Amino acid sequence: MNGLTITAGDPSLSPIALFLHADIVVKAVMIGLLLASLLTWSIIIGRGLILRNAARADAAFESDFAKAADMDRFYNDHAKSDVPAARIFTAGMIEWRRSTSAKKLDKEATRFRLSQVMATATAGEVDRLSERLNLIATIGSISPFVGLFGTVWGIMRSFSDIAASQNTSFGAVAPGIAEALFATALGLFTAIPAVVAYNRMSHRLDRIEAHLHRFADSFHATLSRELDGEE
Repeated sequence: MNGLTITAGDPSLSPIALFLHADIVVKAVMIGLLLASLLTWSIIIGRGLILRNAARADAAFESDFAKAADMDRFYNDHAKSDVPAARIFTAGMIEWRRSTSAKKLDKEATRFRLSQVMATATAGEVDRLSERLNLIATIGSISPFVGLFGTVWGIMRSFSDIAASQNTSFGAVAPGIAEALFATALGLFTAIPAVVAYNRMSHRLDRIEAHLHRFADSFHATLSRELDGEE
């Protein structure tokens, strides 16, 4: 039987060979996808460590907070901490000191300001922790389409070459089709980890956000009780 016999170990179908023989446009697509994959993994590793460390640091801070006997001394010890819960605590204490140092104390206005300040601090910490997650979400959503573009372009080029050479044998078609499909494979290789990581880290971030809201509410309740004792 005439034509090309393709086996799994055919060196012409190795990833490197497919890249080297691809059209310049398909090569550009492949390089872009590989760079996107590297960027995705750097974000996954870096942001994953940040979220894990933030959750652990918050738990440790809240444990110390629950044991604190002197709120002012505890504030002085943690005022410069970069732990998310500590930043919320610091924002609340700063507003508490400003409000309670006024000549005339408006308790309801103070409670409102404390609530707003800590809510804003919580939102800021969530934004800080979620930095660059939108980038892997974008990579995960567009990578398959970028790979598909490379595939379509490669197949169009293969058909153009077939028409020019008047050779319709499988051996003439197979290399170009393989190069084109390799672009789709790279697109999926880039997209799948990005989508899985985004979903996983979004879930972890939601848990951290809920934990920070609970801490802010608890601290607000503590300060509210202190206000009830103020004259």
